[in-house]
Amino acid sequence: MLFDSHAHINDADTSDQVREAVIAAIEKSEMIDYVADIGCDLATSKMAVDHSNKYSWCFAVVGCHPHEAKDMDDMQLAMIKGLAKKDKAVAIGEIGLDFHYDFSPRDVQREWFRRQIRLANELKMPIVVHSREADQEVMDILKEEGAFSLERKSWFSKRPDPTGYVNGSVDALSQESIPSSGKISDAEAETCDDARVLLHCFSGSRELARQYVKLGATVSIAGPVTYKNNKKTVGVVEEIPFDFLLVETDSPYLTPEPFRGKRNTPLMVEHTVRKLAEIKGMNFEDVADRTKVNAMRFYGVKR
Repeated sequence: MLFDSHAHINDADTSDQVREAVIAAIEKSEMIDYVADIGCDLATSKMAVDHSNKYSWCFAVVGCHPHEAKDMDDMQLAMIKGLAKKDKAVAIGEIGLDFHYDFSPRDVQREWFRRQIRLANELKMPIVVHSREADQEVMDILKEEGAFSLERKSWFSKRPDPTGYVNGSVDALSQESIPSSGKISDAEAETCDDARVLLHCFSGSRELARQYVKLGATVSIAGPVTYKNNKKTVGVVEEIPFDFLLVETDSPYLTPEPFRGKRNTPLMVEHTVRKLAEIKGMNFEDVADRTKVNAMRFYGVKR
């Protein structure tokens, strides 16, 4: 029923005992169908691939987070490239810029962001982007490196319907079409081919979300949408059509209400889905299925 499009089961600070408990809970869950385990460096990317080989519900995303860019080198990039070629590695990420913490020098962050976009283009793979307090630079670099080029978009299948309605495509749901409640006009949406670029844990403005959608990007919504005063992210969900939305936990971080302050897990993606259903005026089951289909299409996961 649910696809957590961005989690860190491989989190370096998680003990083996806690990790095993999280995996066991996913295995027992009747709600979770799929989880994308996201790499932040070479070690966590390798662990994500190992998890994907071991668990049918797990898919790996491999790459170097901007926090870890200071430790990257050519050999590690080559090894990440090797991991990206594994059967259940589905994207390059999470990559990008983080000017909030600046754990890596900004020029180093920029270099490795660009080089990993180039790797994704070389391998014709989706890209999962981290952006914090660097909105304009992230967009500029993505554009400059061809992440939204017509050539790149030609590698991937189009969305089921550009206006945000489900149609009769292979990936469409079996039920009747569901209104998207998006605010982008049909004329704008018709130009939005799928570049398979995901802005994870989106925290930007409605206008920034609109710009990304028009470029062909996808936006992922995490637990903060459930926070009482987070009108900004609620506005983003109101603004854009459903075919451009995914849900995630970013676990073990960003725990949603009503469990804020506790450790997050992929099972808690349910609460983000329920909030989206409330915002869009839809029922939970429809939103769960719709976001799962979107994530399957983005990552190229077959039924």
